Amino acid sequence: MVKLRLKRCGRKQIYRIVAIDVRSRREGRALRKVGFYDPIKHQTHLNVPLILYFLEKGAQPTGTVHDISKKAGVFMEFRLNHQPKFN
Repeated sequence: MVKLRLKRCGRKQIYRIVAIDVRSRREGRALRKVGFYDPIKHQTHLNVPLILYFLEKGAQPTGTVHDISKKAGVFMEFRLNHQPKFN
């Protein structure tokens, strides 16, 4: 199973948002880097199409990544892409 989680990088509190296998440790090898988060400067950069791709494949975001993605509006796009189409 794949999770979207934070991976620490550098001495300062800067985190990469990565898609990683559940069995890997936090600093383990990531499948893909999908963004970064800096809590001190309140900066976020997300690769939204890549995050949507992993969510469609069944990836589960951790609590913090879920909150970051929700603020960025990723789940609104995810819902819009998965609404049933009526004819």
